[in-house]
Amino acid sequence: MSDLSRLILDRIRDVPDYPQPGVMFKDITPLLADPGAFAAVTDELAGLHEVDKIVGIEARGFILGAPAAYKARAGFVPVRKKGKLPAETFEASYDLEYGSAVVEVHRDAFAPGDRVLIVDDVLATGGTARATVELVRRTGAEVVAVAVLMELAFLKGRERLDGVEVHPLVVV
Repeated sequence: MSDLSRLILDRIRDVPDYPQPGVMFKDITPLLADPGAFAAVTDELAGLHEVDKIVGIEARGFILGAPAAYKARAGFVPVRKKGKLPAETFEASYDLEYGSAVVEVHRDAFAPGDRVLIVDDVLATGGTARATVELVRRTGAEVVAVAVLMELAFLKGRERLDGVEVHPLVVV
């Protein structure tokens, strides 16, 4: 295990039965509160690829993606839940355990050919990441990779991202 992986795992808190019974929630707030750990994660994400834009998926993807974009000297683009963006959008839906949801991005967020890194905190079932890949591609931009703080491998979300490079900083 790498030093970065150990640093991350030592600062993620397991919260049982949150947000519902049977779920083991991975709380990243202790990691975010540690300036050295947060900087190490930001530096790693920023250095993965040379890109024009970094996308952060609502909401924890904003926390990780925005500083990574700053460090990489790239633009930052939020992908938000439906109805949260003020200008014209593209939207994509994805399945949840009990229903579905929709994410959106501004239609003018990318120039055709922009190289884009998508950032989120966790890759679980892959639905949100897949919908975000679809949104970026619809604008004519190129998805270089999806980077996540943590991949929950047992949920097989990577399988829904066929053909997309996936960079987890930690796999559990």
